[in-house]
Amino acid sequence: QVQLVESGGGLVQTGGSLRLSCAASGTIVSANTMAWYRQAPGKQRDLVAAIISGGSTTYADSVKGRFTISRGNVKNTVYLQMNSLKPEDTAVYYCNALFGAGGVWGRGTQVTVSS
Repeated sequence: QVQLVESGGGLVQTGGSLRLSCAASGTIVSANTMAWYRQAPGKQRDLVAAIISGGSTTYADSVKGRFTISRGNVKNTVYLQMNSLKPEDTAVYYCNALFGAGGVWGRGTQVTVSS
């Protein structure tokens, strides 16, 4: 059974930085796409950034120029470097990995940006 575990969330002041990490276990297959989503209270879960196996990336307009997604050297690891954080970035951040058989979600990590 494939599992994703996120880490790196926390409380930070406006303008600060955090780095989220996500690692998959339980598979030797490489994910086609790995992504970060976020969900604020009372809102839907939205895509923040994604990276495909070839290295191409995509970002939500709200985080372009501030966030950077990257894959680690270890198979099925992904990072999200978040700079210039704003209070509106406050949310639970979820890692997602897309394999040929389907997608897998992590349990999420809370990011809180204080004003």
